[in-house]
Order: sequence, then C-alpha cells, then structure tokens
Amino acid sequence: MTQQPFTRPGAVDLSGLTRPAPGDGQTAGPDGGRGAPAAGRSSYTLEVGEQNFQTLLESSITAPVVLVFYSPSRVPESTAYADEVSAAIEAYDGRFLAGMVDIDTQPTIAQTLQIPQVPLLMVILDGRPAAQPIPGVLKRDEIDTLLNQLAQGLTAQGITSRHQPLAAAHTGEDGEEEQVDPRYAAAQQALENDDIEGAAAEYQRLVDANPADTEAAAGLAMAKVLQRTQGVDPTSAREAAAADPDDIDAQTLVADLDLLGGHVDDAFTRLVDLVRRTAGDERDRAREHLIGLFAAVGNDDPRVLRGRQGLASALF
Repeated sequence: MTQQPFTRPGAVDLSGLTRPAPGDGQTAGPDGGRGAPAAGRSSYTLEVGEQNFQTLLESSITAPVVLVFYSPSRVPESTAYADEVSAAIEAYDGRFLAGMVDIDTQPTIAQTLQIPQVPLLMVILDGRPAAQPIPGVLKRDEIDTLLNQLAQGLTAQGITSRHQPLAAAHTGEDGEEEQVDPRYAAAQQALENDDIEGAAAEYQRLVDANPADTEAAAGLAMAKVLQRTQGVDPTSAREAAAADPDDIDAQTLVADLDLLGGHVDDAFTRLVDLVRRTAGDERDRAREHLIGLFAAVGNDDPRVLRGRQGLASALF
C-alpha cells in the first residue's frame, strides 16, 4: 500500500446536500446529533445519512472522521471491508470516528463528494480531506498501518483529542445501565476471576496491537502492580523499607502497596524522594517505576500532574 500524504486540501463541498428542516423529528442526542452506532459495528462507527452527515463532518474538528463508501448491491465484498475498517478503528479508543456511507441508500452524498468507485476510504479532519481518498479493498494490516501513520502524524501536530463513544451504556434486564466495552471484557473477566496473570496478558495483547490505547496501558500498569504485590505481607514490606530508605526494591514495593491502598500521593512522594536521593541505574529504576504508577492512575489525574512536577524537580 502506498501511504498518502497527510495534507489538508479544501473543505468538503456540502452544497449538494439538503438540510433537514427544524421540527422534522430529527433530535440531537447526547452524541451531538450524530445518531446511534451502526448496528453490529463498534461504538465509534456511525451509519451516515443526509440528516447526520453535516454534524459528522463538524465532529472532525475534534478528531478525524474516516468515511467508508460501500455498496452491498454493486460490490458485496465492500460491506465486509466496511466492517473490517470499523473493527480496526474500535481499537483506537476515539482517535477516529468511522462513518459508513451505503451509496445504494445515500446516492446524494456519493454524488456530492464525487465518489468515483466503491469501496473507497476518505479521511476527514477539520471538515477537509486529510489525505487523498484510497480506493479498493485494503487488507487488515494495511488498514492498521494507515491508522497508525495517521495517529502518529496527528500526535506530531499536537492533535490528541478523541471522539466520545456513540453508545457508552446499555440497559440490562434489571433496568440498570451496564457499561459495555468489548475490548477490555476478557481482561476484566480475568480480574474478576482473580486471574491476574491472565489479565496482564490480555492487556499486554491490547497494548501490543495498539500502543495508543491509553486505557489498555493503564490496565496493564495496574495489573503489573497487582502481580508485584501478590502474596506480600504489608507489615514486613513496610518494615524493610523503613530499615533501608535507599533500597530500590523495598521502596518501590511499598509504593505499590500505597497505590493499591488508595494512598496515591504517598506512593508518588516516596518515589520522587527516592529519585532525588539516588543516581545512575538506581535512579533510572525508581523513575521508571514511578512512570508506571502514573500510567496505572491515569495521566489526566491531578495527582499524576503533581507527581510529574515533583519528578521533574527531582531530576533537574
């Protein structure tokens, strides 16, 4: 596959599309009016029609929208291709939103965008094509390569925003909302079964498949904390750390215990102080362990922000 240049040509011309009149029954939902997710596809995939197309393009200001044009009647295999793109995008946790355009039922959109053939993939950012459209069926590894390269290009430009999932919850039989995210189901089930090794392996698989999956990275980091503290006697661990303040293993173990006990700031402070007191390989070990705990808590947590400031002060 030849990678298309990451550029931003002119805006998409929407003049050929009719806009639904107010009061026609089209009501914006919590996702900004984009509508429900496509049936049988991911929570970041939307079936596109004239009623939601404008809103979908506007959402590309937040993060890219990947449009896939397909035709079940003319090119039956293009439907499977659309499903494959949807599955690939699901792994990026909102870095992309997929818009599926069935040109059999939405010919006006295809005519407006002058789609020459199906299937065809088009990436939209800021309401504009971010790369040349890619015709034909891409293999799964080619789709993954394209998305990885786009994600890297966005990160290099400082674009890190994400789309919100189109369906964050479903209603169970008891009437209560159940949070559903199939990507992490296997890892979460392993944790419920006290299978920490299995959970760590599952999170590692997700991170290997998509390094940009911050939730999987956080899950992996926490699973590693659980692995390191399995069977540890907290009293003995704390006594060992108190007896030797510069013992890297003793101090990092107590930091893990603090984190699991909810004493997050204490865990961070312990390791920041350890970084400040040590040098060379020992300092690197303390720093890397602290960064792992940052990931377990979540980089947007204010305690992590304070911890990072403390780490920077200790290092420099």
